[in-house]
Amino acid sequence: MTPEPITADPPRAIDHPASRQQWLHLTFLHWTIGRDTLRRQIPRELELDLFDGKAWIGLVPFNLQFGGMGTFPETNVRTYVVDAKGRRGVWFFSLDAARLAAVVGARVAYGLPYFWNTMSVTVANGAVTYRSKRLHGPAGFSDIVVQPGVVINEPTAFEHFLTARWRLFARRFGRIVSADVDHPRWPLQRAVVEKLEQNLVPVNGAPIVHFSSGVAVRATWPESV
Repeated sequence: MTPEPITADPPRAIDHPASRQQWLHLTFLHWTIGRDTLRRQIPRELELDLFDGKAWIGLVPFNLQFGGMGTFPETNVRTYVVDAKGRRGVWFFSLDAARLAAVVGARVAYGLPYFWNTMSVTVANGAVTYRSKRLHGPAGFSDIVVQPGVVINEPTAFEHFLTARWRLFARRFGRIVSADVDHPRWPLQRAVVEKLEQNLVPVNGAPIVHFSSGVAVRATWPESV
């Protein structure tokens, strides 16, 4: 099975989206992690999506603007996977959102492991600060400050691998489901971490960091894989 190509643009447009969202002030923090460690946490129906033979885990805080729910912060922990058809996507280990209705809705509709938290995203003097503390479930917190820098005019294939993901996978009612997303190309910037305290990702060391001002997103309903 050969994975589909890594692309900067969605492979297909969504003509009739189930939802429309804005993802704003995103920071992508990524670390390499042992393949065996991740493999044990991924459903057997999926394979790890590797780059240069390495597995990656990401921590992504941002603001989410969603219809009548307004704008609220979210933090997700993720890795990258491929299904039996070679389709690349995201597998979420956790998603923390500061809107209880969104947590309940996403758990029911998509089977995603959402948790309710208290979180803030603030921008001051060019720096972006994300603070989060989980209100239920396993204890989780993050306190992150990043300084966005130079614009990346021509992202590499590796940068597209980490950020340009057009599908999510989840386990819903015991079955693996997927949903597609589309959005314009990410406007990416390099960024520097000024503070990083968290217990959501079991890693040490400095991450690879990217920042984006955001994009408008469309998503489909989940379907069985």
